[in-house]
Amino acid sequence: MFVCSVVLVSLLITNLLIADTSGEVIEQQLEEKAVSISRTAAESQVVRDGLQSEAAEENIQDYALAVQQATEVLFVVVIDMDGIRKSHPNPDNIGKAFAGGDELRVLQGEAYTSRAEGTLGLSVRSFTPVFDTAENQIGAVAVGISLQEVDTAIQQNRKTILLGSLIGLLIGIIGAFWLARYIKKNLLGLEPHEIARIHEERNQMLHSVYEGVIAIDKNCRILLANKSASELLKKAGLMDNDLVSQDIREFLPNLELERVLQDKKTILDEEQTVNGLTIISNQVPLLVNEEVIGAIVTFRDKTELNQLAEQLTGVEMYAETLRAQSHEFMNQLHVLLGLIKLEEYDQVSNFIGKLVDHQVYEVGNITRYIKDPVLAGFIIGKISFAREAHVELTISCETEIPKPADPAVTHELVTIIGNVIDNAIENVIGMEQRSIHTAFSYIDELLTITISDTGTGIPEELQESIFTKGVSNKEGYHRGFGLHLVKNSVEKLEGSIDVDSDIKKGTTFEVVLPYEAGGDNDD
Repeated sequence: MFVCSVVLVSLLITNLLIADTSGEVIEQQLEEKAVSISRTAAESQVVRDGLQSEAAEENIQDYALAVQQATEVLFVVVIDMDGIRKSHPNPDNIGKAFAGGDELRVLQGEAYTSRAEGTLGLSVRSFTPVFDTAENQIGAVAVGISLQEVDTAIQQNRKTILLGSLIGLLIGIIGAFWLARYIKKNLLGLEPHEIARIHEERNQMLHSVYEGVIAIDKNCRILLANKSASELLKKAGLMDNDLVSQDIREFLPNLELERVLQDKKTILDEEQTVNGLTIISNQVPLLVNEEVIGAIVTFRDKTELNQLAEQLTGVEMYAETLRAQSHEFMNQLHVLLGLIKLEEYDQVSNFIGKLVDHQVYEVGNITRYIKDPVLAGFIIGKISFAREAHVELTISCETEIPKPADPAVTHELVTIIGNVIDNAIENVIGMEQRSIHTAFSYIDELLTITISDTGTGIPEELQESIFTKGVSNKEGYHRGFGLHLVKNSVEKLEGSIDVDSDIKKGTTFEVVLPYEAGGDNDD
């Protein structure tokens, strides 16, 4: 309604002034017409594509002739940055330099009108530069109106002017109606204030997400990134300025974006290391009408995830150890209760004596050599757990094992020893000889842990990949995580792990770790 009103008011004012119209006013109106046409043509996608692509260049002539005929101007000429015509009413002039000498200013990006004589005679000309989507000038449009037509227009009567005004009004209404429908369709029927609110809500939601979120286009250019993404990349020392419009592959080169953008694949929980920072990323394609228009990449610092996973693993191991000890203690109490009911008091005395001697030997031997009470208690619990599974687990220490200087090392040792022993227990169950031997040695600030079993062994084809997440020689779901955690803990402590295995003979794991002793190693 607003556009229609503007068009109507403009035409009414024009008609009111027609009575005293002079040649100058008519000429000015025709200049404005030329300007409007040249601006419209300069905004045309046909013109832009033709100036940028040789394959689409031939479409410019058809478009220019159509505009010329529809608007009844003298010519609509499109030129490139060298002043060479790409369209002309006379096809023989296409490819030749623009005539008149007044085109230099438009090639410098200026829009203006002038009067000059060209191949078609004296005319009023409107020049408008043509820009590509990056606002780089790629050419210009010149629209000319013959001065003879200006003289004819001055002589037109009011009836003709009125008829033209009515036609202009009709065109304005149609254009306004189409423009309104087009804009409303693109804006999903939303009003400006609604769009502003949604935009602000989206920004607030995006920046409140704890994970790093980056949206990219089909060319891997970053369209937007939230605060968490910027902070994580700064933490990795990769970002000094704004991320927007930069290539994401410069920051995260190991992303499998080709699979995401070309094959429409969703990639979840992909791990990669960037400048020493390990992250877990998810890559999801953005589809519109089944076509990929870009992708969303979310990522998070793996250190935080590892801390949660390690805490859960440690708690689970501690709980399992306590359960085994509790179960073993209950069994011993049941034996004592049975002997007492049978009034076998001598047997009660002997049984208690054996328990005490065994406990003193087992616990005393471990605590004598292993000075970290948490690690010693964990190993004692593992012995109880193995005994409950009818597996003989023996511990030997070639040297005294001091407490670590960093208490976090103990948690890593629990992860390493616990997972390897658990695997060994599963491997020896079902074997005629069910024994596991764990040896500790601390020499020259190196801690060596050797765990040997008499189990089924590891197939040769799996020995190189046994530490990969999800790889296991056992059947069932949720397998292949224990040794993966062991490998991660060993690498975290900057140590090494070797495996020697023979089918039906058993497996030996040897772990060597840098180990700094703490100052307090009293019993």
